[in-house]
Amino acid sequence: MRVLLLSDPGLPSRRVNKIQDKLEARMRQAYSREVELITRTETIRLRPDNTLDIASAGRLAGEYDHVDAVLLLTEIPRHSGERPLVAEVFPEHNVGVVSCPTLGAVATKRRILTVLMDCMARLIPPASPSGPAPSGAVRSDAGAGAMSEHDDDRSQQGLRWTQWSEHSGGHQALRSKGGAGSVRTVLGMTMANDPWRTAPRLSSALAAAAATGAFGIFYSSIWQMAAYLSTARLISIGVVAVVVMVSWLIVSNGLWDRPIYERLSRVVVLYNLSTILTLLICVAALYLSLVVLILLGGLIIIAPEFMATILDTTEVRFTNYLDIAWLSAALGVVAGGLGSSFDSRTDLRKLTHGQRERQLQYATDDDDTTS
Repeated sequence: MRVLLLSDPGLPSRRVNKIQDKLEARMRQAYSREVELITRTETIRLRPDNTLDIASAGRLAGEYDHVDAVLLLTEIPRHSGERPLVAEVFPEHNVGVVSCPTLGAVATKRRILTVLMDCMARLIPPASPSGPAPSGAVRSDAGAGAMSEHDDDRSQQGLRWTQWSEHSGGHQALRSKGGAGSVRTVLGMTMANDPWRTAPRLSSALAAAAATGAFGIFYSSIWQMAAYLSTARLISIGVVAVVVMVSWLIVSNGLWDRPIYERLSRVVVLYNLSTILTLLICVAALYLSLVVLILLGGLIIIAPEFMATILDTTEVRFTNYLDIAWLSAALGVVAGGLGSSFDSRTDLRKLTHGQRERQLQYATDDDDTTS
């Protein structure tokens, strides 16, 4: 049996690379036969209404001798009504699609493995494995995806917060249950934006903000202000600095979206929330890095005796240095010109809007085709 697993570039393809051996082993165990799992990184087109472009999967499957089933792992967040759409299976084409962001940000490799196996069980029931499809085509056996008597068992083995439903033509959909589905999807979209891989692009921004924040080491008025302010007020200043910078980045780079179509409004809200969360993580990481750098610089440069003279105190504690670093970092983040220090506008948009750009492009394509 040959299975083609297509994954979008980025986080989905990295997840597939980590689970492909285990997935292939599970398929062999489930079907008691030799299974060849072909993995391929490919951008799969999804239309604005979140329907899958089956023709694309069929064309890619046609490049191989025969393919018994095609599984797609996409980075696009999908919805069905008010609930996130985790997966779909199309038995008439033997195609299953899984939306990576809807699985959340925790233990996603295990969740992806579970849902992919669940989709396979519905496309080709292990109790009666189907034979190979005609050469160069995706299988289209009418009974390949029929519900078996073991459906309830498979549902219990799946994710406890999801539920399968069957529609006309054998089409089946896996949706999130409860109100946490959207939160889980936003977290998954944020992980797909790879905020932790942005550090190299923030190096010039860090240098500019550090240059501004370093003045706090040399200006005694900042020492006095930091010593006078309470801990709660200092924390508030740091939070305000991060929020102001995130807001400035969103506004100056045009990262806040408005839906072109009403049916996309819920998805666009999720994109906006993931953009905010991604930038909060990046700017907060920059801020904390500044605090550490300025703190180390202060410990090296400022003599405790001299600081005690300026602050008119008999004892200088480590917290005095930390307060100075915290306040100076806030000034550096706001005054350092973070947004202009990104490599380019395009890089920033790719950081938070790689998925959104694709979805809007599909909407434009559909408009052109319709008109």
